[in-house]
Amino acid sequence: MEGTTLSEGDYGFVLKLDDAVPVSDSTGLPSVKYNLALAPGECVFVECRDSFRASQFTDFCAGLLPVKQDARTGRGEGTVSCMGLNWAELDERRAQALRGRIGRITEDSGWIDLYEMHMNILWPSLHHSRASYDRLVVEAVQLAQSFGMPGLPTQLPEKLSPLDRKRSEYVRTFMNRPSLLLLENPISLGGPVELYNAFLTELTAARERGCAVVWIGSERSAWAGYAGPGMQRFRLGSNGLVK
Repeated sequence: MEGTTLSEGDYGFVLKLDDAVPVSDSTGLPSVKYNLALAPGECVFVECRDSFRASQFTDFCAGLLPVKQDARTGRGEGTVSCMGLNWAELDERRAQALRGRIGRITEDSGWIDLYEMHMNILWPSLHHSRASYDRLVVEAVQLAQSFGMPGLPTQLPEKLSPLDRKRSEYVRTFMNRPSLLLLENPISLGGPVELYNAFLTELTAARERGCAVVWIGSERSAWAGYAGPGMQRFRLGSNGLVK
């Protein structure tokens, strides 16, 4: 993070929800207590069949959806911390810098149609970090090749095939060596096996570097081939996050 160097020993958990109650309405994330602790390199699986609820949960983890304020005391109901830092205590500059350590896959992808794909891929890292443009381009090209593209795509998003947009999404997600990955339905079982395997290879490499992972999927079968003994598994529904 800008102006701060954090090592694993500095914070213990990459992501921690401690009795955290989100601000929400009846159509979003249930306003109940959420508890989750994710250590460096750990991967947790969350089953959720409601795409909007899944997005709200990842927003909550990323500090974009705040905790509810107690009307009597004026204090937040629980805390959401990322790398030992409470989102509620960060000013906007520090919060944005911390989000630069997070890679995300969202349900709608969030491509900006007016920008060529290479700028869509590079922009989050350019905005949230001090990494040089040249270094980011080299990293993006290497990731693009690992996901089956000859190089960094320069067409507008709408000009790319659905498969190349998915590849580009993976490149953007793993850029700048994230410390936390928030993944909403990251894979399609109908996609090429080679791309699925490349994604899992990169995911494992990130975890070996200490990156923690929240993988939200509508079907457990999506992660069945990757889940191992001891990995946390939850269901996100009308009762909140439950095992």
